[in-house]
Amino acid sequence: MHRTTSLPGAPPGGPSLHAPHAPHSPHSPHSGRRTAGGSAAWLRRALAATVAALALVLGALVATPGPAQAAGSLPCDIYAAAGTPCVAAHSTTRALFSGYNGPLYQVTRASDGATSDIGLLTAGGYADAQRQDTFCGGTTCRISKVYDQTSRHNDLLPGPAGTAGGVDRGADASEIAVSAGGHKVYGIWVSPGVGYRYTGVASGVAVGGQPEGVYMVASGTHVGSDCCFDYGNAERTPADTGNGHMDAVSIATTCYFAPCTGSGPWVEADMENGMFQGDNGSNTANLGNSSPYVTAVLKNNGQTTYAIKGGNSQSGGLSTWWNGALPTRGGYRPMQQEGGIILGTGGDNSNRNMGTFFEGAMVAGYPTDAAENAVQANIVSVGYAGQTNVPNGPQGTITGPGNKCVDVAADDTGGNLSAVQLWDCQTYAEDQHWTHNANGSLTTLGRCLDINGNGTANGTQVELWDCNGVGGQKWVQRADGSLFNPQSGRCLDSPSGATANGTRLQIWDCNGSAAQRFSVAGGGPVAGPGSTCVDVASDDVGGNSAAVQLWGCQSWAVDQHWFHNANGSLQTLGRCLDITGNGTAAGTQVQLWDCDGAGGQVWQQRTDGSLFNPQSGRCLDSPNGATANGTRLRIWDCNGSAAQQFTLT
Repeated sequence: MHRTTSLPGAPPGGPSLHAPHAPHSPHSPHSGRRTAGGSAAWLRRALAATVAALALVLGALVATPGPAQAAGSLPCDIYAAAGTPCVAAHSTTRALFSGYNGPLYQVTRASDGATSDIGLLTAGGYADAQRQDTFCGGTTCRISKVYDQTSRHNDLLPGPAGTAGGVDRGADASEIAVSAGGHKVYGIWVSPGVGYRYTGVASGVAVGGQPEGVYMVASGTHVGSDCCFDYGNAERTPADTGNGHMDAVSIATTCYFAPCTGSGPWVEADMENGMFQGDNGSNTANLGNSSPYVTAVLKNNGQTTYAIKGGNSQSGGLSTWWNGALPTRGGYRPMQQEGGIILGTGGDNSNRNMGTFFEGAMVAGYPTDAAENAVQANIVSVGYAGQTNVPNGPQGTITGPGNKCVDVAADDTGGNLSAVQLWDCQTYAEDQHWTHNANGSLTTLGRCLDINGNGTANGTQVELWDCNGVGGQKWVQRADGSLFNPQSGRCLDSPSGATANGTRLQIWDCNGSAAQRFSVAGGGPVAGPGSTCVDVASDDVGGNSAAVQLWGCQSWAVDQHWFHNANGSLQTLGRCLDITGNGTAAGTQVQLWDCDGAGGQVWQQRTDGSLFNPQSGRCLDSPNGATANGTRLRIWDCNGSAAQQFTLT
């Protein structure tokens, strides 16, 4: 069965100096994709309030298994109990107050501009990723707002143009999916040009030398050296107004003040006009943090002292990289913070770096080490899991001639008419990851691979354009490695087989040459009877013997994207569409199995729309033409009926 599990309710949080947002209207429940029953999550239960206070003093929390986040145990509860309340709390993965039950973030749909707030499965719990998947299904969405979970409404929007960068765009909402608390959640994938800001003076955020603290959970593997992947206090407008006017935590491979130890990435303090690893800038004791998930911590008393800490968000405690005097360079004693908030950029809107953000908070006052240790213990209890360095949804690279990748000119910022070209493959490049949709379109950056002017002539170039369903946006992955456009009858082509970076792609008569081998690593949906898709039971984790069935098409479902190999096999989740027991009898069911080259794993698309298995001489079939979710597929005598219409994309 396809279903969504949710956390049981959590009791409301205890008193805090700043209450979270007033509750928003609860979301109606959605029936969604299936799970195999859900894995148990090891989460933190809170101690009673008096014991919790004692634990803070001692710098330790006791973790026990439990089904939900318990009252008083979440980061902003911990900070408040220690006398340093959160004044801004942002996350796309979970609540940071145990009593919070409002929206985490807003998504905007590319197809019609509609918006939806993505909230929680339960108060104090985890993000309702299924709501995003359902709302954004069949199109793309961007994260258009990140809500502040405090009562101060310090919400973040894509930033305005600054003195060092143009207008920011929102992140692709489905670019990076991970697990938290045993639930699928989405992070914020920051590419060059992506960034968020509270413009002006945010409520309660430190200004003019006031003490403050900030932490974030970010990727230690999706990082760069340009400026800047920051979260924290920045100028009220996007311009560099001088030393000490920022106080944001950063993780990057930027060695701004040499010498540095190793190659990073390092947790650093961006206090404007310098990425400080500690001390007066250079700090060879800062060894860096390169785990997939990094807890990055900064605190500053605004007058004399600051501290930098880093840790693995999946295990262990924090390492203190610096705890001492503020830089002696002019402007940092005292600090001159302005109280803006940035996420993913620098204070002047330098938006050329990359990173992945999951959660973070800013607090009033100088946090205790005990509170920070307790926050780290809580973060570890969440059980963050999954890769953080590559887009990991159903999208995949399109490998072309010379092992180059199909790429959009303009470095992850492509708009209409942007050239589509070959370029060296870069695992982190958002615009090299394409989703093959059930209608045959290939999408990246919210737009489609399009033939210029919807043309059909040899030599017509391809480009990026708003998805509009025209024939020039349909692409079929064929077993010979070509991408075929049915309207023109031609294939995607590299002129004269060129492989140089920047080679502009075109359509040309299909000829089977190396110039036309473009393999979609993410595969594509197999459309079945009744506008359903061929799907694997067990929600993207199918192993050997997993049932292959019909289900409503879900653009986000990895196990609905099949790669058509040159040997005729159809592959998803690392396994092949297989006839059980390599059988040949009518009625034999199909399943997922390790790819082994057996005859029961060979499928040929025929002109009547059927998928033919040569060994058995039979076709893939839905019994009696059924189209209900969960209909188990089989082989049957080929008959050209609607029950045997399975179209590869």
